[in-house]
Amino acid sequence: MRVCVFFRLQAWLLKTQASAKAYDVRCLDVRMEKKESLMYYTPGQTPSLFFRITLALPNWVAPTRTLIERGISIEASLAATPSSEAGGANCTAAQNDAPAAEAADWPDADGDAAAGEEAASDAQLLEAAKALSDVGSGAKVALPPATFESNVPFVLRYLVDTKTTGCSWLLGRGGAYVVRPASLQETSAQLELDIHYADLLPLPPAERWQKLPPLRILSFDIECVKLKGEGFPEAETDPVIQISSIVMLQSVPADLPGLSETDTNAATASVAKARKKRLSGGLERPLCRVLFALKECASIAGSVVLWFDDEKEMLAKWAEFVRQVDPDFLSGYNCVNFDLNYLITRAATLKVVGFNRLSKLKSLESKIRDSSFSSRALGTHEGKDIATEGRIQFDLLELVRRDYKLKSYSLNFVSFEFLKEQKEDVHYNMIGDLFRGCPSSRRRIGVYCLKDAYLPLRLLKELLFLYNYVEMSRVTGTPLNFLLTRGQQIKVTAQLLRKCKELNYVVPVVKRTGGDNSVQYEGATVLEPRKGFYDKPIATLDFASLYPSIMIAHNICYSTLVASSAAHTMNNPDDVTVTTTSPPHKFVKKHIRRGVLPMIVEELIAARKAARKEMAAAKDEMTRQVLNGRQLALKISANSVYGYTGTTTGGQLPCLEVATTITCFGRDMIDFTRREVEKMFCRDNQHACNATVIYGDTDSVMVDFGDFSIAEAMKLGEEAAQALSEKFVKPIRLEFEKVYCPFLLMNKKRYAGLLYTRPEKYDKIDSKGIETVRRDFSLLVQTMADTVLRKMLIDKDVEAAKEYTRRKVAELLQNKIDLSLLVQTKSLGKMDYDTRLPHVELAKKLRKRDAGTAPSVGDRVSYVVIQGAKGQAQYERAEDPLYVLENNLPIDTQHYLEGIKKPLCRIFEGVMSNPESLFSGSHTMKRTVSISTQGALSKFVQRGVQCVGCRSVIREGALCRRCQENEAECVSCPSGPFCGSAWRLTCADRGEQDGGDGGEREGTLRPVDRMPAVRNSARASLSPEKNENSLHPNKPE
Repeated sequence: MRVCVFFRLQAWLLKTQASAKAYDVRCLDVRMEKKESLMYYTPGQTPSLFFRITLALPNWVAPTRTLIERGISIEASLAATPSSEAGGANCTAAQNDAPAAEAADWPDADGDAAAGEEAASDAQLLEAAKALSDVGSGAKVALPPATFESNVPFVLRYLVDTKTTGCSWLLGRGGAYVVRPASLQETSAQLELDIHYADLLPLPPAERWQKLPPLRILSFDIECVKLKGEGFPEAETDPVIQISSIVMLQSVPADLPGLSETDTNAATASVAKARKKRLSGGLERPLCRVLFALKECASIAGSVVLWFDDEKEMLAKWAEFVRQVDPDFLSGYNCVNFDLNYLITRAATLKVVGFNRLSKLKSLESKIRDSSFSSRALGTHEGKDIATEGRIQFDLLELVRRDYKLKSYSLNFVSFEFLKEQKEDVHYNMIGDLFRGCPSSRRRIGVYCLKDAYLPLRLLKELLFLYNYVEMSRVTGTPLNFLLTRGQQIKVTAQLLRKCKELNYVVPVVKRTGGDNSVQYEGATVLEPRKGFYDKPIATLDFASLYPSIMIAHNICYSTLVASSAAHTMNNPDDVTVTTTSPPHKFVKKHIRRGVLPMIVEELIAARKAARKEMAAAKDEMTRQVLNGRQLALKISANSVYGYTGTTTGGQLPCLEVATTITCFGRDMIDFTRREVEKMFCRDNQHACNATVIYGDTDSVMVDFGDFSIAEAMKLGEEAAQALSEKFVKPIRLEFEKVYCPFLLMNKKRYAGLLYTRPEKYDKIDSKGIETVRRDFSLLVQTMADTVLRKMLIDKDVEAAKEYTRRKVAELLQNKIDLSLLVQTKSLGKMDYDTRLPHVELAKKLRKRDAGTAPSVGDRVSYVVIQGAKGQAQYERAEDPLYVLENNLPIDTQHYLEGIKKPLCRIFEGVMSNPESLFSGSHTMKRTVSISTQGALSKFVQRGVQCVGCRSVIREGALCRRCQENEAECVSCPSGPFCGSAWRLTCADRGEQDGGDGGEREGTLRPVDRMPAVRNSARASLSPEKNENSLHPNKPE
């Protein structure tokens, strides 16, 4: 039968896939193997026969799957051949198996080679396939229309089949490879080998093989200018005036082969020279800083400045520079959606030959495609997909968006948040005049451009992105670029496929239907809170890794779920676990069959413990950072498995029976914990007080043991955790973590308290669900809520909190609040919501004003609410903060009063009977209806252009009248704006002048902010998506 299936698929592919004429044989092989489906357990089941179909190209998998799912049948007479032992096969496995060369050696289902069969030649297979393309109309045998693992990406298929993980070292068998001569090399690699995949051995990331190689990272940024008209540059008409490029190594061994110092290109020679030095710390010092500039530009300390009279030549030289440096990572801030996109489009407009060959494959051209990404966790983002095979695109904007929830994602805001450092103070309004000025004025653009390329590298190091993503790739076995471009599901899918291959399971393909979107199930328990202000210790008991522990303890998995058809036969409580869900589900216990998911989770937890132990013993910083990234990746991976089973919208393998069972056990355990704590710690058991559980949420309960000291409450918490842990099935464990004193419980998922992990001193104010930690609220709400909590919890002075609130309410109504505190930010998910939302309507308005600077899907939109006509809707009164200041528009203070009223009333409800009285009374009588002019922010944001010499406001040009008279002095002054006030060179030779060519110097550029940090922070808060990167359309730098 397998031969008949082979011919039928071959004939169909020849008929339908006519475009691939080079492949006469497209179905390489069909074999039968004994496997088990991952889904469901049936008593007495044994492995069944599956067809394993190997195709010549990955893009033929989808049409083959479609053919099988529609139904495929063969002549009954043909099916009854001597090799048709698979007549009882109950399903079909259609997959593109990566190691196709292995097909001839695959065993049959019984483990022996196919008896009496000889491998047919391509010509014979082609002839037979054509002969069977029109079979007779006799009786036919239909094959079941089910496929397994036919939706696995080809790269992941290869990694799974060869037991290779992403970012791992490979060992090639000696003598099994051939070195390609330079004339035949297809990539920019220094060495190319031809080797069979079976001769490559993946090495586990341990000891010496857990360290990273000296990866080359190129961070770049561009500046462009609108030469005619208003608005922002467009690649089809407006030139790129500068490209900054900074090259760093992740780590630098002592001896590296590389570019020759005799290279005629000054930039690549600088790289070669630096690479031969032994630098420590990784990402500490750049190998080189190169500025490509249109028109003559004065030199910049510590940098190579290459200037050109022709933009076309400049672009060609930059592309050649990229190919010579041969980076492993391309980095920057929004470097893919804007910088690289603009460069490729501009080069195509100017017809720069070979510019878009930016990948490691010499013949591959980088093409731009529109892309859209959407996930429940990360939201919706639109962008560009640009192929640079061999070079990972490490866009810091996308990485920060994925891993951090911030009010703004502009480079200025993010840099201040994590580095306490900001961009150079050059606004886009100045760029045109600076470019049209002299070499020294263009030097200022260069300094600005270089720092925009340098800050992403600082963020890359500070936030440990490289280590964390590499270790996530290793832990999950997923390619690194999948982690950067896909959601969370692919990580669990990769682990599941690996474990299934090891255990001889196959994973079914689940068809996604529109009905899945509406499927809901009951989640975790949230106990009804006993709201109030507690001035005594509240102990918190937490379940350690609750959902992973439940899966392990109760053996919950796809493979242990008893099929509904067999559920009535499985009634022995020693063999099955019956859930309390409606309807109930049954799972076999581990002595019957061990679940795949529990095994995966158990291994992840054990590996994390080992990584943390190894990290404590590590002797060098790189090893510690690698191991820290690994233990974080293992923790995230273990906690992601439950969510994988419950994702019904777009899920790879959703199973609500598994998801509802896990949450059901969680709810039962929370309820059990509450009953047992109150039962054990009461006066009837000789305790001083009756313990009360005042709140419980998902995996924790909060207990009021009574009037005890913090130290005594901690002791009781540890005693309760230990006693209750013994009542649960291992490895479920209840832990004592912390004590809150005092504690303010406002509602479900809303509380705040002074957190203690040791009795001597509190650690911090810990708050959940309130406005101090929610980024959608204005800074005014956050600041007021935070200050009120501090006065109540730390100072224990409720009256001072009340007085502070009254004073701020009065200042708001009298228009004495800085506008930066009133700015709200919301994420733009899409442009066509059913209801009209303020930030969406403002985005549409900004698009009409200037499409280049308007926020796009995925950006966060900043806005304030202004006064309007009576009855005018709020969405019509949302306005851009800078536009409000520039046009002197009045703020709707009543709107902001209502905005702070509700969250502050929730806080004060626990300590006063009528919190609304704080927002009425004599302090609210005086009101000022005028434009906000208070605070440093409104003084900072000005419409005028600054003089580049003295920073005074001017109407036009680059210098004011006084500085024009002393232009030479302004330019050459060592302390002036042109001479290193923003970038200072740390260098052994202190005698070097700042104005010389920095290409041959050994130094480090150290950013020094000219503006006070508070002033910068206010500017970033005011309009983070517009004012920081006016140079870059759609680029929140």
